[in-house]
Amino acid sequence: MSDKQGDYSDLRREYIAQGMTRADVSNDPFKQFATWFDVALEARPDDATSMVLATANASGQPSARIVLLKHFDSQGFAWYTDYESQKGNDLQQNPQAEILFYWYGLERQVRIQGRVEKLGEDEANLYFNKRPVGSQLSAAVSHQSHVIESRQVLEQRVVDLQQQLAGSAVPRPERWGGYRLVPTQFEFWQGRESRLHDRLRYQLSAGDWVIERLQP
Repeated sequence: MSDKQGDYSDLRREYIAQGMTRADVSNDPFKQFATWFDVALEARPDDATSMVLATANASGQPSARIVLLKHFDSQGFAWYTDYESQKGNDLQQNPQAEILFYWYGLERQVRIQGRVEKLGEDEANLYFNKRPVGSQLSAAVSHQSHVIESRQVLEQRVVDLQQQLAGSAVPRPERWGGYRLVPTQFEFWQGRESRLHDRLRYQLSAGDWVIERLQP
Protein backbone atom coordinates (compact mmCIF):
# COMPACT_ATOMS: atom_id res chain seq x y z
CA MET A 1 0.00 0.00 0.00
CA SER A 2 1.38 3.42 -0.91
CA ASP A 3 1.99 6.10 1.68
CA LYS A 4 -1.01 8.29 2.44
CA GLN A 5 -1.11 11.72 0.86
CA GLY A 6 -1.75 14.48 3.38
CA ASP A 7 -1.72 12.25 6.47
CA TYR A 8 -1.41 14.52 9.52
CA SER A 9 -2.37 11.97 12.17
CA ASP A 10 1.02 12.28 13.87
CA LEU A 11 0.67 16.02 14.48
CA ARG A 12 0.04 16.85 18.12
CA ARG A 13 -0.52 19.87 20.28
CA GLU A 14 -0.94 20.04 24.01
CA TYR A 15 -3.43 22.26 25.81
CA ILE A 16 -2.02 23.93 28.89
CA ALA A 17 -4.62 26.51 29.92
CA GLN A 18 -6.18 26.69 33.35
CA GLY A 19 -9.33 24.63 33.78
CA MET A 20 -12.95 25.72 34.08
CA THR A 21 -15.25 24.60 36.89
CA ARG A 22 -18.91 25.30 37.56
CA ALA A 23 -17.87 27.69 40.32
CA ASP A 24 -15.80 29.70 37.83
CA VAL A 25 -18.65 30.69 35.53
CA SER A 26 -21.61 33.03 35.73
CA ASN A 27 -25.17 31.74 35.96
CA ASP A 28 -25.92 34.03 33.02
CA PRO A 29 -24.36 32.82 29.72
CA PHE A 30 -24.40 36.33 28.26
CA LYS A 31 -22.31 37.59 31.17
CA GLN A 32 -20.00 34.59 30.85
CA PHE A 33 -19.58 35.29 27.14
CA ALA A 34 -18.84 38.97 27.85
CA THR A 35 -16.12 37.96 30.33
CA TRP A 36 -14.42 35.63 27.84
CA PHE A 37 -14.92 38.08 24.99
CA ASP A 38 -13.15 40.86 26.89
CA VAL A 39 -10.17 38.57 27.42
CA ALA A 40 -10.16 37.67 23.71
CA LEU A 41 -10.29 41.36 22.75
CA GLU A 42 -7.27 42.02 24.93
CA ALA A 43 -5.36 39.07 23.46
CA ARG A 44 -6.27 39.50 19.78
CA PRO A 45 -8.34 42.64 19.11
CA ASP A 46 -8.04 42.13 15.35
CA ASP A 47 -9.64 38.66 15.42
CA ALA A 48 -11.82 38.38 18.51
CA THR A 49 -15.04 39.14 16.62
CA SER A 50 -14.50 36.47 13.95
CA MET A 51 -17.11 33.73 14.17
CA VAL A 52 -18.17 30.77 12.07
CA LEU A 53 -21.82 31.05 11.07
CA ALA A 54 -23.37 27.67 10.23
CA THR A 55 -26.74 27.56 8.45
CA ALA A 56 -28.77 24.93 6.61
CA ASN A 57 -31.41 25.20 3.92
CA ALA A 58 -34.84 23.56 3.93
CA SER A 59 -33.41 20.27 2.66
CA GLY A 60 -30.83 20.16 5.44
CA GLN A 61 -27.77 21.00 3.31
CA PRO A 62 -25.36 22.78 5.68
CA SER A 63 -23.03 25.66 4.85
CA ALA A 64 -20.55 27.57 7.00
CA ARG A 65 -18.46 30.70 6.66
CA ILE A 66 -16.62 33.28 8.75
CA VAL A 67 -18.52 36.48 9.53
CA LEU A 68 -17.83 39.27 12.01
CA LEU A 69 -19.80 39.89 15.18
CA LYS A 70 -20.89 43.53 15.22
CA HIS A 71 -22.71 43.82 18.53
CA PHE A 72 -24.32 41.69 21.21
CA ASP A 73 -26.47 42.13 24.29
CA SER A 74 -28.94 40.08 26.28
CA GLN A 75 -31.16 39.88 23.17
CA GLY A 76 -28.59 38.10 21.02
CA PHE A 77 -25.63 38.30 18.64
CA ALA A 78 -25.75 40.44 15.49
CA TRP A 79 -24.02 40.58 12.11
CA TYR A 80 -24.75 42.22 8.76
CA THR A 81 -24.89 40.81 5.24
CA ASP A 82 -26.81 40.59 1.98
CA TYR A 83 -30.24 39.06 2.55
CA GLU A 84 -30.01 37.39 -0.88
CA SER A 85 -26.66 35.68 -0.20
CA GLN A 86 -26.45 31.94 0.41
CA LYS A 87 -26.67 32.44 4.16
CA GLY A 88 -29.59 34.79 3.68
CA ASN A 89 -31.43 32.27 1.53
CA ASP A 90 -30.68 29.51 4.05
CA LEU A 91 -32.09 31.62 6.88
CA GLN A 92 -35.16 32.46 4.86
CA GLN A 93 -35.87 28.73 4.52
CA ASN A 94 -34.65 27.65 7.95
CA PRO A 95 -34.21 30.41 10.57
CA GLN A 96 -32.05 28.30 12.89
CA ALA A 97 -28.27 28.66 13.05
CA GLU A 98 -25.15 28.22 15.13
CA ILE A 99 -22.23 30.58 15.63
CA LEU A 100 -18.81 29.46 16.80
CA PHE A 101 -16.03 31.57 18.27
CA TYR A 102 -12.55 30.00 18.42
CA TRP A 103 -9.87 31.96 20.26
CA TYR A 104 -6.72 30.03 19.47
CA GLY A 105 -4.26 31.61 21.86
CA LEU A 106 -6.67 31.18 24.75
CA GLU A 107 -7.55 27.58 23.87
CA ARG A 108 -11.24 28.48 24.07
CA GLN A 109 -14.34 27.95 21.97
CA VAL A 110 -17.89 29.17 22.41
CA ARG A 111 -20.77 27.59 20.45
CA ILE A 112 -24.13 29.37 20.43
CA GLN A 113 -27.29 27.92 18.89
CA GLY A 114 -30.64 29.59 18.39
CA ARG A 115 -33.20 31.08 16.08
CA VAL A 116 -32.32 33.97 13.79
CA GLU A 117 -34.35 37.13 13.15
CA LYS A 118 -33.78 40.16 10.97
CA LEU A 119 -32.82 43.44 12.58
CA GLY A 120 -34.90 46.52 11.89
CA GLU A 121 -34.14 49.05 9.17
CA ASP A 122 -33.05 51.67 11.70
CA GLU A 123 -30.30 49.39 13.00
CA ALA A 124 -29.26 48.46 9.46
CA ASN A 125 -29.08 52.12 8.42
CA LEU A 126 -27.13 53.07 11.53
CA TYR A 127 -24.46 50.46 10.95
CA PHE A 128 -24.33 50.92 7.16
CA ASN A 129 -23.72 54.64 7.56
CA LYS A 130 -20.84 53.97 9.98
CA ARG A 131 -19.00 51.76 7.46
CA PRO A 132 -16.12 53.09 5.35
CA VAL A 133 -17.29 54.42 1.99
CA GLY A 134 -15.43 51.64 0.19
CA SER A 135 -17.37 49.01 2.13
CA GLN A 136 -20.63 50.82 1.41
CA LEU A 137 -19.87 50.83 -2.31
CA SER A 138 -18.97 47.14 -2.24
CA ALA A 139 -22.26 46.25 -0.56
CA ALA A 140 -24.19 48.36 -3.04
CA VAL A 141 -22.69 46.86 -6.22
CA SER A 142 -22.08 43.26 -5.15
CA HIS A 143 -24.98 40.81 -5.24
CA GLN A 144 -23.34 38.49 -2.74
CA SER A 145 -22.97 34.78 -3.64
CA HIS A 146 -24.22 35.35 -7.21
CA VAL A 147 -22.08 34.55 -10.26
CA ILE A 148 -20.29 37.41 -12.04
CA GLU A 149 -18.31 37.38 -15.28
CA SER A 150 -15.05 38.75 -13.86
CA ARG A 151 -13.51 40.91 -11.16
CA GLN A 152 -13.12 43.68 -13.72
CA VAL A 153 -16.90 43.85 -14.12
CA LEU A 154 -17.28 44.17 -10.35
CA GLU A 155 -14.66 46.92 -10.11
CA GLN A 156 -16.27 48.80 -12.97
CA ARG A 157 -19.57 48.76 -11.13
CA VAL A 158 -17.86 50.54 -8.24
CA VAL A 159 -16.45 53.19 -10.58
CA ASP A 160 -19.83 53.67 -12.25
CA LEU A 161 -21.62 54.06 -8.92
CA GLN A 162 -19.04 56.55 -7.65
CA GLN A 163 -19.55 58.65 -10.77
CA GLN A 164 -23.31 58.38 -10.48
CA LEU A 165 -23.32 59.50 -6.85
CA ALA A 166 -20.86 62.35 -7.49
CA GLY A 167 -19.87 62.55 -3.82
CA SER A 168 -23.35 61.98 -2.40
CA ALA A 169 -23.95 59.44 0.36
CA VAL A 170 -24.13 55.80 -0.68
CA PRO A 171 -27.70 54.53 -0.17
CA ARG A 172 -28.11 51.24 1.69
CA PRO A 173 -29.42 48.55 -0.66
CA GLU A 174 -32.78 47.14 0.43
CA ARG A 175 -31.33 43.64 0.25
CA TRP A 176 -28.61 44.49 2.80
CA GLY A 177 -29.18 44.45 6.54
CA GLY A 178 -28.65 42.73 9.84
CA TYR A 179 -29.50 39.50 11.61
CA ARG A 180 -29.63 38.58 15.26
CA LEU A 181 -29.19 35.08 16.65
CA VAL A 182 -31.36 34.68 19.75
CA PRO A 183 -29.68 31.92 21.80
CA THR A 184 -31.31 28.82 23.18
CA GLN A 185 -28.01 27.07 23.95
CA PHE A 186 -24.40 28.03 24.74
CA GLU A 187 -21.39 25.77 25.11
CA PHE A 188 -18.15 27.05 26.64
CA TRP A 189 -15.12 24.89 25.82
CA GLN A 190 -11.74 25.18 27.50
CA GLY A 191 -8.83 23.10 26.21
CA ARG A 192 -7.16 20.91 28.85
CA GLU A 193 -4.23 18.53 29.10
CA SER A 194 -4.47 15.09 27.46
CA ARG A 195 -7.64 16.14 25.63
CA LEU A 196 -9.62 16.01 28.89
CA HIS A 197 -11.25 19.30 27.94
CA ASP A 198 -13.76 21.26 30.04
CA ARG A 199 -17.19 21.75 28.44
CA LEU A 200 -20.06 23.55 30.13
CA ARG A 201 -23.41 23.80 28.38
CA TYR A 202 -26.16 26.30 29.13
CA GLN A 203 -29.61 25.27 27.90
CA LEU A 204 -32.70 27.46 28.06
CA SER A 205 -35.52 25.61 29.81
CA ALA A 206 -38.81 27.28 30.78
CA GLY A 207 -37.11 30.67 30.81
CA ASP A 208 -34.14 29.61 32.94
CA TRP A 209 -30.60 28.61 31.98
CA VAL A 210 -29.64 25.09 33.06
CA ILE A 211 -25.89 24.44 33.26
CA GLU A 212 -24.45 20.99 32.66
CA ARG A 213 -20.96 19.58 32.26
CA LEU A 214 -20.36 17.59 29.09
CA GLN A 215 -17.77 14.88 28.62
CA PRO A 216 -14.95 15.88 26.30
